Amino acid sequence: MDRRFGISTHLFHDTRLTREHLVHIAAHGFEAVELCATRTHFDYRDPHAIAQLGEWLSDTRLDLHSVHAPIADGMNGRTWLAPYSNASGNEQRRGAAVAETEAALLLAGQCPFRYLVLHLGTPDSGQPPGTSRAMSSDDNQPAAARRSIEEIVERAAAVNVRVALEVLPNRLGSAEALVQLLEEDLDGLDAGICLDYGHANMMGDLDDAIEAVSGHLLTTHVHDNRGTRDEHLVPFGGSINWDVALMETQKIGYDGVMMFEVSGGSGDPVDVLKRCAKARERFERAFVTF
Repeated sequence: MDRRFGISTHLFHDTRLTREHLVHIAAHGFEAVELCATRTHFDYRDPHAIAQLGEWLSDTRLDLHSVHAPIADGMNGRTWLAPYSNASGNEQRRGAAVAETEAALLLAGQCPFRYLVLHLGTPDSGQPPGTSRAMSSDDNQPAAARRSIEEIVERAAAVNVRVALEVLPNRLGSAEALVQLLEEDLDGLDAGICLDYGHANMMGDLDDAIEAVSGHLLTTHVHDNRGTRDEHLVPFGGSINWDVALMETQKIGYDGVMMFEVSGGSGDPVDVLKRCAKARERFERAFVTF
């Protein structure tokens, strides 16, 4: 079976999602999409917006592969507003983050999707520029994270969605920490991992991260950086050795969607899509070679 490729609406995250965005994604040869559930981008609490999304997906024949759980109250241009933390030591704040995630899961009733991609807590570094609240160690409490995962996985199962915990630059989100969490602390819970190649590259050895998550890998975020900031560059634009990364991905037997999670920056998103299409072609040739 041919490997499938997708685009996250992260590319258009600083504006309201439109039908035209999905048309552009499909026109550049991508089959799947990940929706960023940020209410200033797509209002997952609005029944009309959800109905429209269903029509757009049908019109463009795109598969809604995954939904990225809410990570902030919204965006004002490229500035992030109040981040959510489902690992907060403050129970009110933790509960608010879980409630937003559960609201986003209700999308599955009208627009079915396979995976909910979930951040645990907030990043230690590389957070989006303009974040309006300083990140705190209280955002990343292991006990709070476990409680949230249990609640969210139960709610996701009720709508036939699996939770994929994203590799993220904090003490909860390394590949090794997520594997330990799933195998030791949450044994038997039906959840897996979203391998974010860019985040893993920032955290050290990407090849080791790929190997570490092999038994739990459900989906991916594909983007590049230069190793220090979360730049969300088109692959081959940063420091990741993609020949090695793709060979390791093939070696562990992952044949699921390669989901490009790139940023438009201040440029033209359509130009970014063109570069993504070229990167996809290089990926396809590499996978055939391996």
